[in-house]
Amino acid sequence: MPFESTRAKFNFTPGEIAKLETIAKSRTESMSSIERAKILLAYYHGATVSSVARTLKINRPKVERHISKALDLGVEAALEDLPRKGKPHVITSEARAWVVSIACQKPKDLGYSYELWTTRLLAEHIRKHCLELGFDCLARLSRGTVSKILSENKIRPHKIQYYLERRDPEFDQKMIQVLQVYKEVQVISAKGEDSLSAYISYDEKPGIQAIENTAPDLPPSPGKYATVYRDHEYVRHGTLSLLAGIDLLTGEVIATVEERHRSQEMINFLKKLDAHYPGKKRITIVLDNHSAHTSKETRTYLATVPNRFEFVFTPKHGSWLNIIESFFGKLARTVLRGIRVKSKNELAERILSCIDMINESPVVYRWKYKLDSISVI
Repeated sequence: MPFESTRAKFNFTPGEIAKLETIAKSRTESMSSIERAKILLAYYHGATVSSVARTLKINRPKVERHISKALDLGVEAALEDLPRKGKPHVITSEARAWVVSIACQKPKDLGYSYELWTTRLLAEHIRKHCLELGFDCLARLSRGTVSKILSENKIRPHKIQYYLERRDPEFDQKMIQVLQVYKEVQVISAKGEDSLSAYISYDEKPGIQAIENTAPDLPPSPGKYATVYRDHEYVRHGTLSLLAGIDLLTGEVIATVEERHRSQEMINFLKKLDAHYPGKKRITIVLDNHSAHTSKETRTYLATVPNRFEFVFTPKHGSWLNIIESFFGKLARTVLRGIRVKSKNELAERILSCIDMINESPVVYRWKYKLDSISVI
């Protein structure tokens, strides 16, 4: 009589079978997981333990062990290694906590000149002071063990991640005012009606460098240069400031390039806007808290054109709320990236030429963040 196995059969769900097939064909999973998936699939499809062992060129006990684990604990457990006792921890939990506490302090606060820890410096400090605190288990602490302890606690004292502190007590109130402008623009655009007001997002981009090469660039050449080759030496001709506002309804960019960005330049830009929108009763401008925007000279000019301009200020450290920043970011990644000119005049001409090209096919920027929570009164 043919041999009939008394071992139980698998009762996999379609999802478990699909997972095993995916792992068995994977090129990124570990070899052990792929092998175990093949064992389980073969046995599920009716292969005997001996045939599975011969096909995969492994021994019978190994096949039986994984099949039994799948029958007892399920597919997930069969694909993974069960936890083992392993070698007992030599470093106590108290000692590990002390290592983490030291890593959470700055080296300069402990008498070092370093601003941030390195694993070498941290290991040396631990070895130097562990005995006096009774942590003898740390006397031979290595840099690798320090890294493991820090990783287990998700601590990276050698890294800096920047954040922005809210220093404006009226941050939320000012943000709502800015979002209110964007909501008005959204409603007007949806209605498709001509607005009696103009809505401008304005800012300055100072410090645009006019840099000239001392040797010509070498263009890419098949088989020779894969990229643009540029000599590392250059000549500085100074910097310029771009003053720009983007029409939130049409996407048109109104811009000037100036030597500086003082109150005088700000006033000249306001006069440019006043002339650009003769048919609009009011010009609402979203802008930041630069001193030129609130200076005595600027306020004196605004008094000469009452009710013509409305300034909506972004919160301090909240310039990301100003849509024009997205435009400046795009400009920096495209036109200004690696730009080389022979003079500041050429730089100004190229920037304004780019603005003209943008205005031929203007892009209307849409703000979405928290806009659904804003209503138009």
